[in-house]
Amino acid sequence: MKSFQFILSYIKRHRFQYAAGILTLFIVDFANLYIPKATGTITDGLTDHTLDWNGILLCLGWIFFLGLTLAVGRFLWRYFLFGAARSIEMEIRNDMFAHLEEMSVEYFNEHKTGDLMTRFTSDLNAVRMAIGPAVISVFDATVMTVMVIFQMMYYVDVKLTLMTLVPMAVICIGELYYGKLVHPRYRARQEAVSDLTDFVQESFSGVRVIKAFVQERRQLGKFAQANQNAMDKNLSVVRLNAVVIPLLDVIIGMSTLITLVFGGYLALTGQITLGRFVAFNQYINMLVWPMLACGDAINMFSQGGASIRRIHEVFLEPPEIHDTEKTQATPDLTGQITLSHLTFLHKGMTEPTLKDINLEVPAGTTLAIVGRTGNGKSTLVNLLLHLYNTKPGMILLDGRDINTIPLQTLRENIAYVPQDNFLFSDTLKSNIAFGAEEEDMDQIVRASQAACIHENIIAFPDGYETIVGERGVTLSGGQKQRSSIARALLKDAPILILDDALSAVDTDTEEHILHNLKQNRAGKTTILIAHRISTIQNADVIMVLEDGEAREVGNHSQLMALGGIYKDMFEKQQLEAAIGEQRAALQKDIDNHGKGGQMP
Repeated sequence: MKSFQFILSYIKRHRFQYAAGILTLFIVDFANLYIPKATGTITDGLTDHTLDWNGILLCLGWIFFLGLTLAVGRFLWRYFLFGAARSIEMEIRNDMFAHLEEMSVEYFNEHKTGDLMTRFTSDLNAVRMAIGPAVISVFDATVMTVMVIFQMMYYVDVKLTLMTLVPMAVICIGELYYGKLVHPRYRARQEAVSDLTDFVQESFSGVRVIKAFVQERRQLGKFAQANQNAMDKNLSVVRLNAVVIPLLDVIIGMSTLITLVFGGYLALTGQITLGRFVAFNQYINMLVWPMLACGDAINMFSQGGASIRRIHEVFLEPPEIHDTEKTQATPDLTGQITLSHLTFLHKGMTEPTLKDINLEVPAGTTLAIVGRTGNGKSTLVNLLLHLYNTKPGMILLDGRDINTIPLQTLRENIAYVPQDNFLFSDTLKSNIAFGAEEEDMDQIVRASQAACIHENIIAFPDGYETIVGERGVTLSGGQKQRSSIARALLKDAPILILDDALSAVDTDTEEHILHNLKQNRAGKTTILIAHRISTIQNADVIMVLEDGEAREVGNHSQLMALGGIYKDMFEKQQLEAAIGEQRAALQKDIDNHGKGGQMP
């Protein structure tokens, strides 16, 4: 019922288009009734020799006028009704996209991309068919049936009409039963199509991993299973139609047979004229379409009903992260961050990811966060972006609870470089300028230079107009990272978050980027997340996360003096670097001896 109210709210917006379309459809159906009558009049006139040439021309002119009315009317009802259905499809798609943009990241963790894509495409197409062609079929079939039956009784013969309607009644009852059977099959089919779409999307996104692990054959087998499941679900609908449609033809044939036998008998015995017998046959043929249309309408309503429920499910999911009545307008942030007993538990987890973290970060501070994988570093910055909800008072920005700061204001004042360095399938210029109000080429170049990517870009044949592939796959890992850094620097926000954003660049490039950051970010807050101590050792404040707790906090000298986790990490990395240098030197000696013809 709620799904019906949901789609009805969209239909109400276009009620005048629907009203105009239905009125036009009624006129078309009404005009349609007079064509058999005109044909019967001509037949009787010619048979009885009561119609002269002028009378024939008059009847032909009347038929031509009716044909013209039908042509114009059919164009108009298609324009109004199909146009309204297309508009509603577009509006639902826009609203669904806008709604999904408001959803939290947890929602997308729980719902697959392929399933959402199916709702945007296949399901919306089914909804359009249900509120467009199906509505037309139902109204047209109902009006046409009533008007035709009345004309058959009034103009031809009541007994003949009632006899031919018995098979039609059987069709109506059967189609209601058919609707109950086909509805769950359509829903199962849509679910199977969603699974197949999701599998294909994941496989193409991860094609490099599939090739690297030589799993093409296994993936092909899994795809065949998903494809087989989709085919089986489609066939379950097709098999039902394969039984119903031939039965429908048989019943319609029975009605036609009754017309020919009993109607012919009435014509031969003179109870009805030949012209009326001809007209009655035309009326019977006119009734066939409404019967078929009812079947198609039930088909479309069943599929559309299942799809409306699937689409409505998306709208029923409320955004977890949104502005509330406590949200108040606020000026731009300065970058002061306060963490007060910050504790966070991910949905579905039993242990908190972050536990009782307390930290004061003055504006203009460079904060570094270091720790082993899975200790909550990325979760912490996601909380600062308000991608997850926290309890009141746990995170303060400029002394204000993060829950009271409008989302737009908050995120406009934070520039973010994520771990996955997502780039859109667009030009490098557009990707770097993604967060800016306009594409100012001078600013784009300065940001690219600060991120040490400018030289790489101008070396490309198309420079800044180079189109990167989906998710930036045509770039190397380091190029993607530096492009993402340039995008964040161009935003020039009071708070900059770099989430392991220098892991794919060499140490020399890293030093240049950190030097540029120190110059460009003077007086602004910067948060660095990294695994390499060399990346963060010059930060003003370093926080060491261990098992979700802030075990150590201080600058590099203070933490080294503690002799704890940080010092242990630093010494291990120093040792690994020294071993790496020794191996490189040994390999160089081996290469040099080999060139001189001597072996060590």
